[in-house]
Amino acid sequence: MQTPTERAYPTHWEADVVLRDGGTARVRPITEEDAERLVSFYEQVSDQSKYYRFFAPYPRLSARDVRRFTQHDYVDRVGLAAIVGGEFIATVRYDRIDESGLPAPAPADRAEVAFLVQDAHQGRGVASALLEHIAACARERGVRRFTAEVLPANTKMAKVFTDAGYSQQRTFEDGSVRLTLDLEPTERSLAVMRAREHRAEARSVQRLLAPSSVAVIGVRRRAGGAGRAVLDSLRSAGFPGAVYAVNERLPGTADGSGRPAALDGLPAVPAHRSVRDVPGPVDLAVVAVPAAEVDAVVTACGEHGVQGMVVLSADFTRAEQRELVRKARSYGMRIIGPNALGLINTAPDVLLNATLAGRTPERGRIGLFTQSGAIGIALLEGLHRRCTGLSSFVSAGNRADVSGNDVLQYWEDDPDTDVVLMYLESFGNPRKFTRLVRRVAPHKPVVVVRGARHSGSAPPAGHAVPEIRASDRTVSTLLRQSGVLLVDTVTELVDTGLQLAFQPLPAGPRIAVLGNAESLCLLTYDACLARGLRPVDPVDLTASATPEDFHRALGEALADPGTDAVVVTAIPWVEGRRAEELADALHRAAAGTGKPIAVVHLAIEGLDAALGARRIPAYPAPERAVRALAEAVHHAQWRRDAERPGRVPEEDLDEAGAAAVVSRALYGTRPPEPCQGTGQEPGQEAGPRSVALDVPGTAELLACYGITVLPAHPAPDADAAVAAAARTGFPVALKTTAPHLRHRADLGGVRLDIVSESQLRRVYAEFTEGLGTPAELRPVVQAMVPRGVDTVVRAAVDSAIGTVLSFGLAGPPSELLGDMAHRLVPVTDREAAHLVRSLRTAPMLFGWRGAAPVDTAALEDLLLRVSRLVDDHPEIVSVELEPVVVAPRGLAVLGAAVRLAPPPVTTDLGPRRLSAW
Repeated sequence: MQTPTERAYPTHWEADVVLRDGGTARVRPITEEDAERLVSFYEQVSDQSKYYRFFAPYPRLSARDVRRFTQHDYVDRVGLAAIVGGEFIATVRYDRIDESGLPAPAPADRAEVAFLVQDAHQGRGVASALLEHIAACARERGVRRFTAEVLPANTKMAKVFTDAGYSQQRTFEDGSVRLTLDLEPTERSLAVMRAREHRAEARSVQRLLAPSSVAVIGVRRRAGGAGRAVLDSLRSAGFPGAVYAVNERLPGTADGSGRPAALDGLPAVPAHRSVRDVPGPVDLAVVAVPAAEVDAVVTACGEHGVQGMVVLSADFTRAEQRELVRKARSYGMRIIGPNALGLINTAPDVLLNATLAGRTPERGRIGLFTQSGAIGIALLEGLHRRCTGLSSFVSAGNRADVSGNDVLQYWEDDPDTDVVLMYLESFGNPRKFTRLVRRVAPHKPVVVVRGARHSGSAPPAGHAVPEIRASDRTVSTLLRQSGVLLVDTVTELVDTGLQLAFQPLPAGPRIAVLGNAESLCLLTYDACLARGLRPVDPVDLTASATPEDFHRALGEALADPGTDAVVVTAIPWVEGRRAEELADALHRAAAGTGKPIAVVHLAIEGLDAALGARRIPAYPAPERAVRALAEAVHHAQWRRDAERPGRVPEEDLDEAGAAAVVSRALYGTRPPEPCQGTGQEPGQEAGPRSVALDVPGTAELLACYGITVLPAHPAPDADAAVAAAARTGFPVALKTTAPHLRHRADLGGVRLDIVSESQLRRVYAEFTEGLGTPAELRPVVQAMVPRGVDTVVRAAVDSAIGTVLSFGLAGPPSELLGDMAHRLVPVTDREAAHLVRSLRTAPMLFGWRGAAPVDTAALEDLLLRVSRLVDDHPEIVSVELEPVVVAPRGLAVLGAAVRLAPPPVTTDLGPRRLSAW
């Protein structure tokens, strides 16, 4: 039985991390069962490293030392280890101390921390990763400061502390440097952590995409099968590195040497029964064996030192898939797949095609990521038909390990990639994805098509992902706000990618249209209007137009300061002309103008190839060209807005008072204890279900942020209603708060402008006679407020995507039509203004049909206050203000509801860790 000071093993502290060189390690708490592992680790550490750790020669650990370093209570004494291949490569521990430096239990809030890293693994960023994780453990246990003693000569360890980004103090005492770190995350510490995450994850993908040697495991001796197809792809692409074929079923040679016989038709490819038999290093293993055999292959690859794997095999259960990833990471490997199509890198010094697709794309500036192999093949073929090349291609299948987030990290800094195209069926970490896109999109467009996106659609088998409770419309809105260009089909993905990869971004929505067929020009003009663009009158060059006529007209259109882009339309000439002539004429006219063009042509043979060679996108229909151009216009506008994001106003808010209300409602009079962990996977919500804050508590909480809720007085009978009205003053409103009638004036649940006691008694009687008993209706009396527009403001936490602030007009516009605007918090002043104006029904706020415009400034201020409230207090899981009556001057909040819960674990703000889905 555990004593009060003991704690269960904190499984939620276990994590896989990517190190600086792209390899992986497992971080977990040290237990008593690790005694032999610890001794073996210590024996491999150099004498100098031991001296730096203990400030004296310390050749070996005594039995007492081993007990001390392996027995922890996970509160006052905590030890973590970084593990690769089942062996320790580094350790860190903290011991809680008091102000004088002596051991002390909680509530002492400081601890002494010390590291030891095996010499062979120094320089890989192991200590930095361990510091992030031990600091998170310490904060969870109520430790707020770390102290560390470092010898002046131990510059590497001193740098680990100083580079972490925490607030710190440094003193020199008794020949050593004493560092004190404040563990509260700072903007700099979060930036440092994310920069390290970015570099490490990008490096891990780079290792997969640029191997020096590849082993294909599961190659048949004769032609046929997935393994043989990958081997053929590697050879046809011209991969310059070493290639090996592996299959345990290959027969031995007749001379009894044990070497397998040569592959039919491929005598130059070395073939082996196991990857262990390969004489040289293997950077990448492509696995094409039945799922039941993959586990043994992972073990063999790990023991041989393989850096990464592409698993083409399918038909894994979720448990088998999780175990596959766990084992691979334990050896420092990352995995593409399972159920993957493979990898392509067209860099001249790499020329890697480790896929089932035999054709290697031409060199290009587009990076392509897909979760579906079938969609990947279709996209590769579509880009080839459009004469467009790729920089690299990743088809991740079930993306059990390497995901779109990892590849996006790589493409962010890849000098060979200008545009990112992604086909996604699920999001493993949506918060991280939107954060990465905000960082990438300002200089590289990210175009996404989503499969299985509608509410109720389950992700494909094997895609273990967090549940997103928000609607598809909400998620799409939030993705677009982060900079994602969302399209509906894979055809639109290619169309948009071509426009962005080939042409500059337009400065605005003003589009010139010209061509040699008036009907095609008019279709293009209509398509521009349908997409919200501003076309100018089309220019018909007539069917007799020559390439030089196109050149002249396009040059004039591009030179016009009132034009931001041009769509050129063309039909075949009657007498026939070479496509090369037209392509060259258009290219000469557009060169150096800095304005984009798109070409629509009908059945002009060879024009696609001719234009593609000159980096001009061509489309077979006006609607497709205009859609791609509209996405470019929207992206250019997003970039301009991103340069002026606005600010989160510093209001005079009572954060401490609000925190006290929240704490009292959740924990009563006792203060909350430091979280002791739940054992749940990161990202899952912890603690009890949410609780509704009562009416007085809701009013008190909102008042701390300057939000006044108009009191609603209970009226269990007519006399109570009259008494409430007397206190409030006539005129008043009588409302039911029953859920089925709340806010339903159309059903008689709200009566307004009651001016006298007799009218109030009559209305009360009508209420109870027509709608139900007072106990069922739960009537309230409320003062009347100036007439205006009824709106609704909501904020809700979605554990997958973050906290979402929503706004709409109350009643049918939001409930029936779904006309709601959404933003992730915290919201800036510019975003609040856009939120108000982005509704389809927004004209009702600005004087529609002669009505007086309402006070949108007051409305924006309310949105900012709600945003700050939920952002400052993660225990608030939902806020609903309905109705909010916005008048020509001011507004009134007539109803409010708040729900609270202990804050969930948020992996995106914690220490670096790979997804465990």
